[in-house]
Amino acid sequence: QVQLVESGGGWVQAGGSLRLSCVASRRVINVMAWYRQAPGKQREWVASVTNNGSPSQADSVKGRFTISRDNAKNTVYLQMNSLKPEDTAVYYCRTYVPNAWGQGTQVTVSS
Repeated sequence: QVQLVESGGGWVQAGGSLRLSCVASRRVINVMAWYRQAPGKQREWVASVTNNGSPSQADSVKGRFTISRDNAKNTVYLQMNSLKPEDTAVYYCRTYVPNAWGQGTQVTVSS
């Protein structure tokens, strides 16, 4: 089992930036990912990063969000720039193997 703890959420004006962090309780050698869930909507995939640092992002955030990881710190990051009100959501960290979710961190972007 692995526990995931997110941090870094908050309130920001449109155009601003936030950096989310997710610390795993132990080493994760597989893909780590960020998802988000806006009020009244389904949870959606945002970005993933492989163990060797190869990233992928959803089209809705490409060019604005950057995912990265520090394996020495068991941590995955999500740098979010040029934030828009539609980015408002609870952001969750996830590992696939083992399957685990963090508790989420709220991001609110005001117009």
